[in-house]
Amino acid sequence: MSDDRPASEPSFVVDPFDLALMSEDPTATPQTSDHLLDESADGRVLRGIWECEPGVAEDIEEDELFVVLSGRATVDLLSGQRLELRPGSVGILRRGERTRWTVHETLRKAYQITLA
Repeated sequence: MSDDRPASEPSFVVDPFDLALMSEDPTATPQTSDHLLDESADGRVLRGIWECEPGVAEDIEEDELFVVLSGRATVDLLSGQRLELRPGSVGILRRGERTRWTVHETLRKAYQITLA
């Protein structure tokens, strides 16, 4: 198979529990933090590690694929659907979906978000 694309950053692997995460907003409740691992050249695809302390927060989602690494949470969708998250859960969120996150135990997830 031929690939004429230019070389990009080298491949890598990280331990998601050894990464230093940066607070997204120190005044927010619950506290969330993030470590961006990779961003596409056009800025539309983001990959990283995200963490949220226990509490309740509402959000409007982007297209996202995620894997829960640790912790436990319930995500209620405006449509009435409820997602139960635990270590090993793999989820997909759709752009524009309104959610209420109830984090029961500090949640850490690996994610890939695709922006519009």
